[in-house]
Amino acid sequence: MSDTLAIVMAGGKGERLSPLTQDRSKPAVPFGGIYRLIDLTLSNCINSGVYKIMVLPQYKSQSMVDHIEAGWNIFSFDLGHYLRIASPQMRLHEQWYQGTADSVRQNMYLLERDTRLSHVLILSGDHVYKMDYRLFRQYHDESQADVSISVKEVERPSARTLGVAEVDEQFCIQAFHEKPDEPVCIPGDPERSLASMGIYLFKKEVLLEVLRTVEGMDFGKDIIPALLGRYKVAAYPYRANNILSDYTFITREDGRRELVLEKPTKDASYWRDVGTLDAYWNANMDLCGVDPYFNLYGQLWPIHTYQRQLPPAKFVFSDERSQPGRVGKALDSLVSQGCIITGLVRNSVISPNVLVQSWSEVDESVIMDNVIIGRHCRIKKAIIDKHNHLPPGTSIGIDPKEDRQQFTVTERGITVVPKYYFKG
Repeated sequence: MSDTLAIVMAGGKGERLSPLTQDRSKPAVPFGGIYRLIDLTLSNCINSGVYKIMVLPQYKSQSMVDHIEAGWNIFSFDLGHYLRIASPQMRLHEQWYQGTADSVRQNMYLLERDTRLSHVLILSGDHVYKMDYRLFRQYHDESQADVSISVKEVERPSARTLGVAEVDEQFCIQAFHEKPDEPVCIPGDPERSLASMGIYLFKKEVLLEVLRTVEGMDFGKDIIPALLGRYKVAAYPYRANNILSDYTFITREDGRRELVLEKPTKDASYWRDVGTLDAYWNANMDLCGVDPYFNLYGQLWPIHTYQRQLPPAKFVFSDERSQPGRVGKALDSLVSQGCIITGLVRNSVISPNVLVQSWSEVDESVIMDNVIIGRHCRIKKAIIDKHNHLPPGTSIGIDPKEDRQQFTVTERGITVVPKYYFKG
């Protein structure tokens, strides 16, 4: 993979994730307690041996840039490795990036001047998945493709909101439909369609040529359809080919936890576009439980991030005989460093420096950094952004009708509290 550059799209406004994107770009949104969404894509690159990375930010990018500079300064330029942040420079016209393809087009000079590159990976900085891009490249080479697109089988009704590939029996793409009303099915499978994951692998010269000759601004809407009939475009079946072997913890019948080598890992076929608040909440909940759908604890496919210097999490008060109900406990949850838990946490993701005070209960929620939950609070199915100090007795997620008068409440009933709403 030394001849491959990964370009990470990190400029989206993320309007459907508002208010979480009120002051940050979508790839900078916290995830899983200690991570940012962009950490997942960058970790996939490192774990796949891709050490040439270019990040293309745009909207409200400072939080993400600070995070990358603090936690991802691990590359050796002398070895030909780098992680570049290429901010909009208006090199081609007096406009910011007008779409995913336009953002690459405006930075073509960076591709042209690196003569060691033969392939370019186009990636999104806000998806949740694990992927070995080496297997993707192997499939691309064996297919003798000019362009390969990673696709995932989805139920046909779900495919209406995605780009759908129409393939022949050799999985060569014959047509591409962006958000079709009637998604075409997989050959031989009338119930499912092949949805694009927004992950593309181009021969470098093909990418440069098509960006010069096609005026479209977006890969899914403009560039991919323009490739068909001119180049060989292969569909990469992600679920069938993305085999990750990793050490992970499993639970034996007697309840013992044991570290074993799995082949493949359960989450090798996991992929989520967290473009909505409900999808974001679901992805965080997928981290919880005994055997989570998406596992952060694998040994051979680690997720990297910037690690702050904070003390371990602490759980205090256990003598309920003298003070009934006053116990610090977390069940089926992720609790980050710097937290002090004196209440009850269940099925939740707790970020660093969170204080859950006595007699409070937190259920099925995502609590971000530097939040204080006062005594006797009830929090259920909520996302609470950073720097909130909830007064004692606060209830969130218990009465959605009441919550809608103050907060964003999703279709699924998730209540979202923006930063600094409760100032303490």
